[in-house]
Amino acid sequence: MERVQKIIRHPAFKKSMRMIEALEKERIFCGHDMKHLLDVSRIAWIETLEQSLDYPKDVIYGAGLLHDVGKYLQYTEGIGHHVASADIGREILDDAGYTPEETEEICRAILSHRNREAAEKTALGRILYRADKISRACYACPAAEACNWSDEKKTPGVIA
Repeated sequence: MERVQKIIRHPAFKKSMRMIEALEKERIFCGHDMKHLLDVSRIAWIETLEQSLDYPKDVIYGAGLLHDVGKYLQYTEGIGHHVASADIGREILDDAGYTPEETEEICRAILSHRNREAAEKTALGRILYRADKISRACYACPAAEACNWSDEKKTPGVIA
């Protein structure tokens, strides 16, 4: 998974993670840290295997690691994090050695990861959307009472 290591070591990825950490320091709700990105990547990989989909592991991890990387731009500039993440992700994926086709497919999945209908249009989009939702333990969240997410957005528990 050499390309995944290139993502994690990329200056733009590191900058994004530092910015998100600083901006979410006092956040009581679920965050967008490395734990979340790895949880999404691992769940997406498991689902890929369970569904016998033909994606390389580093493509799945590329999507999982980059899907929220633009969150700091949502906080600081009001840009939707899915849009910012796809823009930042494109640069990182190119530098990490992903093909133009892989980069485009991953960026499409990132762009659609917040919208179920859009995510359902591609296998990678569907996998990323579902993994992102499953990764959140809303049913056990200490901030659940203060959360403004609708019941539909909240994860009800373990989803088979």
